Amino acid sequence: MATEDSIRFILTHIPSLTFCAALLIASIHDRTTPAASRYLSWILLLAVGVDGLWAGLFHVFAPETAARFIGWQVSPFQYEVGVADIALGAVAVASFWRPLDFKAAVVGYAAIFYAGVAIGHVRQMIEADDFAPGNAGLLLALTVLRVAVLVGLLVAARRSERSRA
Repeated sequence: MATEDSIRFILTHIPSLTFCAALLIASIHDRTTPAASRYLSWILLLAVGVDGLWAGLFHVFAPETAARFIGWQVSPFQYEVGVADIALGAVAVASFWRPLDFKAAVVGYAAIFYAGVAIGHVRQMIEADDFAPGNAGLLLALTVLRVAVLVGLLVAARRSERSRA
């Protein structure tokens, strides 16, 4: 695989790479922390934080590339979505070092945002026959999966925290 192809692959697959990296690191890092809290922290840092910053920067600074990947036309709303992605990414990264209540707020925002994104992409699939890689397939599945995983881990971490108290 040529260097250019490798770079394109990595940039195209940042969401799945950060999700897998979060799972891998959480499975081997600091086993003194309860599993749900550990996985939640790493997923927020990498799969929400780094991915949010990456997606936001693409929407804001490379709107043509981002729109083409999603199968959309460039729109002024891309800037707004990009800034929302950057904001989510920034607070998700910060949450890595914060207590569970802070993480809960980030999970609440992320779950609502991702659910809305997933609904929007499914609507585009149905109404506009948009099955571009950035609109359907693995990225859509990962968006839905993140909602379930984040909420599930938050509930499990909260239960674990209560049982330890």
